[in-house]
Amino acid sequence: MKFSQRSMFGAGFAACLLLTSLLSPVAADGPVGDHVNDMQGYLGEYQREVDWLIAQIDGMVDRYETAGREAAQPEKVVDYWEAVKFHSAIESNYIPLYASIWQGLFGVRQAMEGSQSVAEVRRQQAQLEQTLWQSLGAVKLAAQYQEQGLTGTIATRAATTPAATLIEIKQALDSVVAKYAEQLPEEAIKLVQEAYLTRFEGVEGALIERDAELVEDLEIDFNVRLPQAIESGGTVNEVRALVESMQRKLDRARELLEEADAARSEVF
Repeated sequence: MKFSQRSMFGAGFAACLLLTSLLSPVAADGPVGDHVNDMQGYLGEYQREVDWLIAQIDGMVDRYETAGREAAQPEKVVDYWEAVKFHSAIESNYIPLYASIWQGLFGVRQAMEGSQSVAEVRRQQAQLEQTLWQSLGAVKLAAQYQEQGLTGTIATRAATTPAATLIEIKQALDSVVAKYAEQLPEEAIKLVQEAYLTRFEGVEGALIERDAELVEDLEIDFNVRLPQAIESGGTVNEVRALVESMQRKLDRARELLEEADAARSEVF
């Protein structure tokens, strides 16, 4: 389904609605990339991400129409949203539209999970697409104000603890799947390498003390299994399955670190 993107864009409405909030950007809830302070430079990527997100949801609804709920996998709709940079760009600039996107995502998801009619699912999809295009307009407007020096710097939060770093790594792996699904394997590989070199290596020492085999297994995932799956042209589902396996291991690693922190707290 190709929704009428530009007709639903509502740029003038968005400009009026967002003016006040864009002059006072809010901090996002969680780790936020530096791209939010150079939005003009990332507008092309945000545009591609919105296009990709809409295409993924459209494919999901198509599968719902032709093969039913299980084939559609409606639970994946949130995974797609959390995998894109645009997620934090709108979150950092206008919370009401950010909340509307979440509501739209769950509108589509719940309509499918509730086995509602295809017409109702398409209606929810259309509302979500409209909100996404309005949100892109909001980010473009924010980028203009940012370029003119009319907005303050958005606080980008990096992880401050090893456990928080592991959460960031999981988010980075979601982005790997998104880039691969966009048919950008080189960018996906780069994200894998960055996640390993700039994040995972920083927590390896603490983890080795708790479970050396788990660390070794994740090192193989980062440096062998996942790169090979991408370079060999595996399916998106195969890459996603590998990423989800890695994320489960990272969850286990985080539990180990939190147990270690709790034990130290009891001692002191």
